[in-house]
Amino acid sequence: MLDAAQPIVETDVPAPTAAQAMPAIMSAVTQILLALGEDPGREGLLDTPQRVARMYLEIFSGLREDPRTHLATQFCADRHEDIVVVKDINFFSMCEHHLLPFFVRAHVAYLPKDGRLAGLSKIARVVQTLSRRPQLQERFSSQIADTVWSALQPKGVLVMVEAEHLCMAMRGVRSPQSVTLTVVSRGELEANERLRAEAFRLLKG
Repeated sequence: MLDAAQPIVETDVPAPTAAQAMPAIMSAVTQILLALGEDPGREGLLDTPQRVARMYLEIFSGLREDPRTHLATQFCADRHEDIVVVKDINFFSMCEHHLLPFFVRAHVAYLPKDGRLAGLSKIARVVQTLSRRPQLQERFSSQIADTVWSALQPKGVLVMVEAEHLCMAMRGVRSPQSVTLTVVSRGELEANERLRAEAFRLLKG
């Protein structure tokens, strides 16, 4: 679990600029096409290395962003102390094992402390930032929980992530529509069975 001072970033490797990254990715994509026996110079593939490079820069843009910045603005005036639930947050991420997408539906519940609340859209922004990295579903779920736990310092957090992985649907076992479910909890939503059951009821309801 992360403390309040530790940034939630994926890597300590210095970030290349877009100008540095574009030609490197384009060259790598060209080499892949050549290795597959394709002609990178034919009409349909001529701009593919550039398209792929631009796509990667977009879909991996959360790699060095700290998702807690989205929770910096907080509201305390209403002194709300009951469970807050944000359900059906839909994004995709990229499995780091095969660089294939997995489609995510995330649900986040937290129990505020001292009435500290975040804007509901900001929880979705946290999920979006963390999804824009090479990911594992298990790590992704933990990072969402750790971000809320660290930034809002609530009494408890519970995160449920449902995902369909194209690396299972397209290759290997080739099992489309299989869903993987992960659950991560912190604080009272981990230790207090009554509150945990209530959070699950709200998430599933």
